[in-house]
Amino acid sequence: MPRACYQWRRHLVYVIALIISVAGAGLVQAEDEFGPVKPLKVKQAMADLGKRLFFDVRLSGDSTLSCASCHIPDKGYADGLPLSESYSGSRHFRNTPTLINTARRAAWMHDGRLGTNLNDVTREMITETYLMNMDMRLMQERLKQDPVYVDMFKKAGLGEPSNGGVRKAIPEYLKTLTSRGAPFDTDKMSAAAKRGFALFKGKGGCASCHTGPRFTDDQPHNIGVPENPEVFEDPLRHIAFVTYAKFMGVENYMNLRRDPGAHVRTHRADGSDMGKFLTPTLRELKFTAPYMHNGVFATLDEVVAFYNNGGGGDPNMDGRIVPIGLTDKEQKDLVAFLEALSGQPLTGPEHVWTEEIAEDYPVIPDWRNTRN
Repeated sequence: MPRACYQWRRHLVYVIALIISVAGAGLVQAEDEFGPVKPLKVKQAMADLGKRLFFDVRLSGDSTLSCASCHIPDKGYADGLPLSESYSGSRHFRNTPTLINTARRAAWMHDGRLGTNLNDVTREMITETYLMNMDMRLMQERLKQDPVYVDMFKKAGLGEPSNGGVRKAIPEYLKTLTSRGAPFDTDKMSAAAKRGFALFKGKGGCASCHTGPRFTDDQPHNIGVPENPEVFEDPLRHIAFVTYAKFMGVENYMNLRRDPGAHVRTHRADGSDMGKFLTPTLRELKFTAPYMHNGVFATLDEVVAFYNNGGGGDPNMDGRIVPIGLTDKEQKDLVAFLEALSGQPLTGPEHVWTEEIAEDYPVIPDWRNTRN
């Protein structure tokens, strides 16, 4: 391609991107951009099947973990731990994120390594060694032995129980997990929360990344979050961390003392992508503490104070992270607004499997309650 033509195309792409960026910047300031999260259409029979699968420990290798073991409904489909547990004999090195509203995500995992295809996400969560460690051929045979599953797969239009059917049904269930009844969405915010919303859009600068109904731009940023020392002090967590870094092609992984974040995707030679993590949703924060990709902040007050002080000082830190200068009262108002983004818990029978499987296959095995 002639150089002049190539430069012209680059200029056109730049102009289009600029137009989109300007339009997007305008939308960030529009009230409607922060409206309620709209429910998604679902195939009910398939979602019901996905719900049962989500709460079934038979989807893990040793039948001790279900999806709901780490994504617990009354904890906002997170688990309330700084760092997640994982498959027997292992421990995770990151915080469990909420699954509420996540069927709309543009990327998955804290580092964004998985795209929007929930089929792929479901497969990785079930088969990854330190997560559920399941051979999906074995899982398929287990499901075929259950007449309830045989009937539910047929009613969902998926034929007999299969791996592919599982990877369709669980994402369909995730579509039902939509925020509802938050004070922000029902015009029932307190005066403090309303002042906090003004700070959020203005002086606080929060809306530059926390945009849209889910309050996230689904992009990776470095805000200087300090490392959680437990990742490197707990042998089981460190083994999982090192193995993951090696598998993802991170150089010098044995001596790594920071979570590489989005570097596992982009592998920039200058390391400028180190420590970047996807902007988390701000929905349901009252249920999903502790916060950040590694759970280092126990409360929203700590999170707001961290931002107010200008982040953590990482050399790769986003230039927009600077000291804000909020007063103590303004910080409390901002926390009040963040709390107003939490709605009704999704713990009713329309979301949680409450029939015989909860008795025959406990959602949270006893060993999880005694390890900490």
